[in-house]
Amino acid sequence: MLGPVLLAASRSDAIRRIVSAAPVTRPMVDRFVAGELLEPTMSVIRGLTERGLDVTMDFLGEDITDPAEALRNRDAYLALTEELAPLGLGARTEMSVKLSAFGQALPGGHDLALANVTPVVEAAAEAGMNVALDMEDHTTTDSTLAILSELRKKYPSTGAVVQSYLFRTEEDCHALATEGSRVRLVKGAYKEPSDVAFQDKREVDKAYVRCLKILMAGDGYPMIGSHDPRLVAIAQELGRRHGRKLDEYEFQMLFGIRVAEQERLLAEGHRMRIYVPYGTDWYGYFMRRLAERPANMTFFLRSLVSRG
Repeated sequence: MLGPVLLAASRSDAIRRIVSAAPVTRPMVDRFVAGELLEPTMSVIRGLTERGLDVTMDFLGEDITDPAEALRNRDAYLALTEELAPLGLGARTEMSVKLSAFGQALPGGHDLALANVTPVVEAAAEAGMNVALDMEDHTTTDSTLAILSELRKKYPSTGAVVQSYLFRTEEDCHALATEGSRVRLVKGAYKEPSDVAFQDKREVDKAYVRCLKILMAGDGYPMIGSHDPRLVAIAQELGRRHGRKLDEYEFQMLFGIRVAEQERLLAEGHRMRIYVPYGTDWYGYFMRRLAERPANMTFFLRSLVSRG
């Protein structure tokens, strides 16, 4: 299986250098990443929102090693807020943040990440926007949920992300499915050990449905992060079963993936939000997207070998 290999490669500096230098890489990256700089990325955002799609923005910069990098990431999100606010789209635009980009893995990282992300959440709230805390590997889950709890005391619309492949996630969904909460459910895209996460795709999917049932039956606002047609259909059925109006939950898909399905759901009256990453530190995100989609992964590796 090439998927686990690419997940491991997403953290390799040596492979990063090879992939970044390959001529075939840039066109593939452009499919999944809106841009490296803010100005062209804003053009993408305007195009999406003019078509009726909502967006969530992710500035790529995880796994930092220096507190100064955490401050740069904080400032990048503050600059993004300044650019998004004049669009007047309110909650149709939001920001997704990885707390590792704010220093979570550094010494004293929990407090450092909270201190750095708080001004971003404050600025977003002033602009009428929301922030969601992306979930990373399982070692950060407790810290991320604790920071979420702290932020929600003042900013209750701060969103959470949960990953169905973790054994613990059903319990987390029960705790999070409360009035006013916003929860994005995804399958998970990190290499996790078998003692904390399901390894078989079918088990991950089953867990996704169990978690989705909890969120749809709860009092919060579910955000279905999936491109799987079967899971999308199940979410629609659960929405009907629980009497949810179409604006009482939403679908989320990645920029550049299943565009026709995005348009179909939008045309049916669903809220459809596009996860739009941008920035120069695209490598880890790009490799995880390849690992999730075998067709893209095979095409890219064949092209890489032939160009080499």
